[in-house]
Amino acid sequence: MQPILKGLRIIEGSAFIAAPMCGMTLAQLGADVIRFDQIGGGMDYRRWPVTEDNTSIYWAEMNKGKRSIAVDLKSDEGKEIVCQLICAEGSDAGIFSTNLPARGWLSYEELSKRRNDLIQHEIVGDRHGGTALDYTVNAKVGFPYLTGHPDDDRPVNHVLPAWDITTAYLAAIDILAAERHRRITGKGQQIKLALADVALSTMGHLGYIGEVMVNKHERQRHGNYLYGALGRDFKTSDGERIMLIAINAKQWAGLLKATGISDEVAQLEHLMQLDFSTEGGRFEGRVELSRLLEPWFSRNPLEVVGKMFDACGICWDKYQSVKKLVEEDPDCSDDNPIFETIEQPGIGKYPVPSGAMHFSEIERKSPQPAPIVGQHTDEILSELLNLDSATIGKLHDTNIVA
Repeated sequence: MQPILKGLRIIEGSAFIAAPMCGMTLAQLGADVIRFDQIGGGMDYRRWPVTEDNTSIYWAEMNKGKRSIAVDLKSDEGKEIVCQLICAEGSDAGIFSTNLPARGWLSYEELSKRRNDLIQHEIVGDRHGGTALDYTVNAKVGFPYLTGHPDDDRPVNHVLPAWDITTAYLAAIDILAAERHRRITGKGQQIKLALADVALSTMGHLGYIGEVMVNKHERQRHGNYLYGALGRDFKTSDGERIMLIAINAKQWAGLLKATGISDEVAQLEHLMQLDFSTEGGRFEGRVELSRLLEPWFSRNPLEVVGKMFDACGICWDKYQSVKKLVEEDPDCSDDNPIFETIEQPGIGKYPVPSGAMHFSEIERKSPQPAPIVGQHTDEILSELLNLDSATIGKLHDTNIVA
């Protein structure tokens, strides 16, 4: 946690990845992120992976550093409490982040009547109001037909929820941009961000749309080959597998030096009438260049390959399972400043990240665990809504809060 946003308050109504990760990102930067949930937990409260007693490790990670209030969202009294929290007074309050259906009492039209400078950020599936998840969006934009082995025409959905993650970080930027605009102009606003539009805009930014429209060419599957330069996986003599990249001149020169195949490469370059000093030339000759490299890897173990590549400034890394990453890699441990072993209530102790960024003027603090649902109900009602203990007690007695 690096509290550069200390004092900023965001009320969150969320589920699954994009909106909770947005809030968690802001909380790790010091914002007071208060999520409201139905009593007993929301729709993603038991999402896998879970512990043996069905406590969600996923939910804990997505909600690190937040405060939690549990409310009966089906009751008028519960809805009123949430509305008051969203529209509370203060220049650093009045921000609502959600990917729940923002209709009726949660609509911007209704909430902005209570606070006309409200900032409301809504993550939706697609621009038409339909439902979309990372896997369906991935299918829509074509990446499953670019992923996988070139000899297999079945679509392969990437296991990384790239569009949820990208949407989460973009949503955090949206909220901070709107908050800056409000500070300057005094005006709030509604922001809508569609998961599908995040994917579609990314397709444009990365050149996929222009490639089809301008070049009349659709990119093909290339397996583990890097598109547009030389890069591929290779197996070492001791059975390990590494990913090698030679995307710039320094890396290419280093690779030739380390492997000692400069003469063979020069002959191949002449034979194929390609210029291997260019990224495109190396990509066009990728299969033949890889055949020259394979025997060198088959003669050398990982330790030798690593030392030579590091000495020559080559971009590479070894393939490893998540289990090996967690159990053996010091980058995924307290040795790395972004991690610290903490106790997650109901789960146990393990290394938890506090944010990948490093601010030179902000001291890094320990990551804060996720709350138990409703953990901060009483303090939020007292601190933000100024309710006395008797009133809070009645809300508990009538099961409006928990």
